[in-house]
Amino acid sequence: MKIVISNSSSTPIYLQIKNSIIEQISNNELLLDEPLPSIRTLASEIKISVMTIKKAYEQLEAEGYIVTIQGKGSFVTAKSRELSLENAKKEIENHIKKIVSLAKKNDISKKDIISALDIYYGENEYECD
Repeated sequence: MKIVISNSSSTPIYLQIKNSIIEQISNNELLLDEPLPSIRTLASEIKISVMTIKKAYEQLEAEGYIVTIQGKGSFVTAKSRELSLENAKKEIENHIKKIVSLAKKNDISKKDIISALDIYYGENEYECD
């Protein structure tokens, strides 16, 4: 597991850790039931306070990305993939809203937007009216 911390970022370190783990789950770099490093091990590896790692893990657990089993460690949950996909869909929807708003403002047709999507997907299987 790779965690990169930016000291110049305005994002708190525990959130950088949490977001990095969520991103790795989303990208299938961390898989279902895969164990995460212990809090102490990760703190030692990335030279961050144990309390900071603990806070990140607690939030990940509260949000359903990981489960911690006493004496065994923390593991990626099945729900985590579902949560990651849902978050990705929300992000896509936000971008689509912006695209539609910009397109309407500039009189760009839905057909042109769909054609652009087809190009970026590398497909041309959609029929546009």
